[in-house]
Amino acid sequence: MDAYVVIAEVAVVPERLAEFITHSLNDGRDSVANEPGCRQFDVDVAADGAPTVVFYEVYDNRAAFDAHLQTPHFFHWRDATQGWITTSRISHLYRQH
Repeated sequence: MDAYVVIAEVAVVPERLAEFITHSLNDGRDSVANEPGCRQFDVDVAADGAPTVVFYEVYDNRAAFDAHLQTPHFFHWRDATQGWITTSRISHLYRQH
């Protein structure tokens, strides 16, 4: 196992999409900059204009992801965007080489 990967696809309340993306990009930048176990944190949006956001996150291991869930920037993101996600699908994977 080379890395622990999290892919989350979320639908967001349309009128909050721009704010949601801003908060998510900030969380991603803080994660990569301040978490030694966070290798990558991408925030992607649906090409068709749907209010869908996909997070692609790569961590050294599950412990690094669990540590991410306890950071101040994650708590800020969670609190700021509470109630804006209408549906979500989250996959937890191990990268194989």
